[in-house]
Amino acid sequence: MNCVLPFLQKAYDYLIKSDEWIRQLIDVHRDHISYGEEIVEQVALFFEDDMQISEELIRQITSAVLDQMSQTGTSETAHPASSIPSLAGRERINEEHTSYADLPRAKQGTDPKEVVIGVGAAFQKEIQKTICGIPLDDVLRNVKAGIEEEGMIPRVVKILDTSDVCFMALEAAKLSGSGIGIGIQSKGTTVIHQRDLYPLSNLELFPQAPLMTLETYRQIGQNAAKYVKGEQVVPIPCENDPMSRPKYQVKAAIMHIAETEQLDPEVGAVEWEGR
Repeated sequence: MNCVLPFLQKAYDYLIKSDEWIRQLIDVHRDHISYGEEIVEQVALFFEDDMQISEELIRQITSAVLDQMSQTGTSETAHPASSIPSLAGRERINEEHTSYADLPRAKQGTDPKEVVIGVGAAFQKEIQKTICGIPLDDVLRNVKAGIEEEGMIPRVVKILDTSDVCFMALEAAKLSGSGIGIGIQSKGTTVIHQRDLYPLSNLELFPQAPLMTLETYRQIGQNAAKYVKGEQVVPIPCENDPMSRPKYQVKAAIMHIAETEQLDPEVGAVEWEGR
């Protein structure tokens, strides 16, 4: 712990956090860093102002993650289920719930060249970057550029009735004039879908958001456009890192909660182009 504290002190005002909070944060990440300074990037999400996370919530999620890891054999430290506080009834990660009631509802497209991009409920609002720190503005810009480079037309909607990326992508595909859609969670996980497929029978899935790059997102846009044109599509190769799940598990849990708590099923989906 002492080897990483100087780097945290230099990068963040960590003294506003309790010693126990810092200790648990370091415990989660200690096995996934090779040198002390690397901790700064690993824990950046927990110190960002746009993610309002309480100390108690961090302790609860961390305990739950450590317990899950111990049950799957990836940690030697067991935490009895009875010692882990329930998340039920906890305060929100973000105190405010963004209202989209005044925005125009997303409508069924008619242009056969259209590719609809369905983004998550917290996209570009409560969450500004993917799980690995890529600005969501840049993610969207590159996906749209990839679609346009293939001569197709992108349209962006915000999906407010689900935070499951496969269902988001399918809903986008059903709204698309071409029947092809892309779903992007705020943490970066992405799916290309077709409107007549089952939710889990997508065209392409990119599950490891921590390994995504802007070039990958651009290629996703290009491939979606190629599906529209009926061209032969070469699936984008996905990098695989077995350690990415335990490394980012706490961040992913928090980002998923932040996304899900912004859902508004009564609104459903709204036009998000230029918002």
